[in-house]
Amino acid sequence: MPSFPDPQALLHALFAAALKAADPSEEIARHLPSHVRGRLVVVGAGKAAAQMARVVEERWSGPLAGLVVTRYGHGVPCERITVVEASHPVPDEPGARAAQGLIDAVSGLGPDDVVLALVSGGGSALLTLPPPGIPLSDLQDLTRALLASGASITEMNTIRRHVSMAAGGRLARAAAPARVVTLAVSDVPGDLAHAIASGPTVEDPTTSAEARAILDRHAIAVSPALRAFLASPEAESVKPGGLPHGEFHLVAAPSLSLRAAAELADSRGVAVISLGDQVEGEARDVAAAHAAELRARIEAGMARPFVILSGGETTVTLRGSGRGGRNAEYALALAIAMEGWEGVHALACDTDGIDGTQDNAGAIVSGLTVSQARERGIDAAAHLADNDAYGFFERAGGLVVTGPTGTNVNDFRAILCV
Repeated sequence: MPSFPDPQALLHALFAAALKAADPSEEIARHLPSHVRGRLVVVGAGKAAAQMARVVEERWSGPLAGLVVTRYGHGVPCERITVVEASHPVPDEPGARAAQGLIDAVSGLGPDDVVLALVSGGGSALLTLPPPGIPLSDLQDLTRALLASGASITEMNTIRRHVSMAAGGRLARAAAPARVVTLAVSDVPGDLAHAIASGPTVEDPTTSAEARAILDRHAIAVSPALRAFLASPEAESVKPGGLPHGEFHLVAAPSLSLRAAAELADSRGVAVISLGDQVEGEARDVAAAHAAELRARIEAGMARPFVILSGGETTVTLRGSGRGGRNAEYALALAIAMEGWEGVHALACDTDGIDGTQDNAGAIVSGLTVSQARERGIDAAAHLADNDAYGFFERAGGLVVTGPTGTNVNDFRAILCV
């Protein structure tokens, strides 16, 4: 088998290329509103919201004010736009206060005013504003149950749009009659506007009945007060036709990051197989499917080197008590499936730099990862059974740590065969 110089360095380079393509700065500058006769008010939510706000400040010469909320550790200094940090993925009081602050910031505007909304992945949790009379703890319990259930991001956001008073178009409705310009960094399959950050400024085609059906499908119990609210007319989000004064622009998306990684791989003489940017499913099941795809390519005699790229967002159904996000769990399950395979390496990372609630973006593995760990007394299967992928890689090596990246176009996965 021919040698290939530093396969893991190439995987890191592919991830870096994906992150660079996810930087929304130039697209934000290109889509800044023009002809603002009144005030420009900036609001935003998501893991990239603070970074986006700073770009707006740098590129907008006129007066502006505003408020954005981002995850703890993702804030950046801004001079004219207030940046609030709050909890993700389980909401907290600072986040709820910030969500109300966004509603207050856009209320009372006139037809000459413009609201510039900066939304990105993570905004759903950060925009959690409980309905009147329902405590935040009810939505915190709901969020924990959703995260443990294995529900897809599409399903979770359908529910969030109907239980948060800042989601599902309600933020834009509060801004009427002002014009609302939304700049979005997509982290959802299909780049659907109403799914990004649970669509605070866009119309929502889903219904509260669908939200209740998802709860029933996953056997998720909610408080009587929350269940009653979901059955009431107040739970309905803003439906198509309800926001006539808005425009929406996508400034970064998963497909662009995959394309950038593919172009780099091709320039290095590596053939590319793309599985697309909409891969969903249980992390360990997706890993098994990707291992099968890899084996089929190898057994068919595909010329090496080649790389299998994919994006999207997997889920994890909690069965154990360990630590680790969906990318680390995918990487561990893939390493187990690839044990002993020659010349195979893989990286799985979240483009926001934080995988779940830990400090890593994801992990990097090879066909030797599991056997080398076993020699050190580390049981990969036991760690996977306990949902403790982070604990495995912390002991065995392989954590990828980038820190917050200032963007979020969901997961990036690359399997390299050399």
